[in-house]
Amino acid sequence: MSKLFAETLKRLRIEQGLSQRELAERMYVTQSTVARWENGSRLPDASMMSKLSRCLGVDIITLLDVTASNMEPPNVILVEDREIILSGSLAVLREALPNAVVTGFSWPSDAMEYASNNRVSLAFLDIELGNESGLDLCNALLNINPRTNVVFLTAYAEYSLDAWDTGASGFMLKPLTTEGVQAQLANLRHPFSQERIET
Repeated sequence: MSKLFAETLKRLRIEQGLSQRELAERMYVTQSTVARWENGSRLPDASMMSKLSRCLGVDIITLLDVTASNMEPPNVILVEDREIILSGSLAVLREALPNAVVTGFSWPSDAMEYASNNRVSLAFLDIELGNESGLDLCNALLNINPRTNVVFLTAYAEYSLDAWDTGASGFMLKPLTTEGVQAQLANLRHPFSQERIET
């Protein structure tokens, strides 16, 4: 089972200044139950999630998003209008994120349709997409899901200031490299599990 929920729960508990025993008392469970949640061997059920959100002072959606990411591989998209760059960049992303579902798009409208029907954890967006702008696409994707991480791609460093105004997680100069992608993963606004999902 993924450790992401476990790590998030432990961090939130510590931020509230609670020991495992104190959280267990507030939750009316045993300390060993909290310990199992924090070591990743168990997940709380829906009623416990609601109680946890109140005890930890966090929106339940935050806990549910982290839990959902435990259950399914993350969706990662790449939007690039030049086919040869799209093909090569997809290969790099699949190497850097072997347990993700990586999908490429040449057209922003296709990426939008995909994001409307799938939870996108991470989007790599070319800033210049023919007559359209990756900056506008970023805003549209964040309107669909504010927890989508966006990393902009460009060959022109001067775009970086505009990119930061969108709420993106990062900015990369082309070409993509496995090391560069992995460095971006460490700075995501909304981290997600990259562990293999056991079935």
